[in-house]
Amino acid sequence: MATDKARVAVIGTGWWSTCTHIPGLRDNPHADLVAICDRSPEALDRAAQAFSPIKTYQDYREMLSAETLDGVVVATNHATHYEVASACLKARLHVLVEKPMVLRAAHAHDLIKMAEAKGRELIVGYPWHYTEVTQQARQVIQSGELGAIQFIACLFASMAIEFYRGNDQAYRPIFQYPVTGPGRAYADPHLSGGGQGHLQVTHAAGSLFFVTGLQAERVSCYMENWDVAVDLVDAISVRFRAADGRVAVGVIGSTGNIGLGDGGQLEIRIYCEEGYVVLDQAQSTLLVRRHNGTEQRFGPLSPDDRYPRFATAANLVDVILGRAKNGSPATTGARVVELLEAAYRSAASGGQAISVDDLD
Repeated sequence: MATDKARVAVIGTGWWSTCTHIPGLRDNPHADLVAICDRSPEALDRAAQAFSPIKTYQDYREMLSAETLDGVVVATNHATHYEVASACLKARLHVLVEKPMVLRAAHAHDLIKMAEAKGRELIVGYPWHYTEVTQQARQVIQSGELGAIQFIACLFASMAIEFYRGNDQAYRPIFQYPVTGPGRAYADPHLSGGGQGHLQVTHAAGSLFFVTGLQAERVSCYMENWDVAVDLVDAISVRFRAADGRVAVGVIGSTGNIGLGDGGQLEIRIYCEEGYVVLDQAQSTLLVRRHNGTEQRFGPLSPDDRYPRFATAANLVDVILGRAKNGSPATTGARVVELLEAAYRSAASGGQAISVDDLD
């Protein structure tokens, strides 16, 4: 485009927007943060005071009609992503939608088709896609140098349980919310769609699909809530779609109940015909081990580079200006949605295997 700044608005002024997207866009020399929007007058007022001067709207439709924009960040409750992102794409805007992309596979596919028809990019908010070790893992796996993928083991353990209890203040000493915490957004299944799956497994699965290029075909899952209203522990088994007649399988396990202040674990192991990869995203390290005994090690990255939370909105700006390609494409986001929708359906049925083809 013929301007040196991308005109961007942010819809949703909760925790993640006010600690990441809004300050990141405000401080980006290539971005013009035009406006912020939230249907809650209290949340909007808090954000407006923190980032004054800034134009505000309570109705995103009014904002889309009134403002000249190039792109929008959608960081609303999970259950509203489809509705809001659809309106933004219909307005011919580039869109960054926070993870999870949406809650239903049919909605994910619809957004992708809409973005293609409008000639716009749809980015999904997965910061780990932008780290050097994740990019390196993707290059190694998709180059084919290790042969076909046979088995994947993924573990994500995180300190999310107090979020599921609606007790965001338990994390104030850790996250030091600059404006607000998430409140009960992750505790109410009507807002979040689910717990550990939609809040945390989405990260691990996003990296898994981004690195491997695989797609789930059949999913079986067990989940337990324990003392919260959403899933706290998840055990997912997956058969992936065949590639050249060869089928990979895998397991994804996750818990949200580790101690406050514990950095947790997020490890993805990918075993192939000629070697394997161990990607540790929590520590930002990568091991590539070949059957002939040779190996390569990458990382650890510096603490500031391990989780580049500003990278997703920065990518939106660069995409608008033609400075970069989509670094977290919606096709990957849709594969995560397929996996998770099938997993939640399977868990609800007592672990019955669910075909992704039956979701739409």
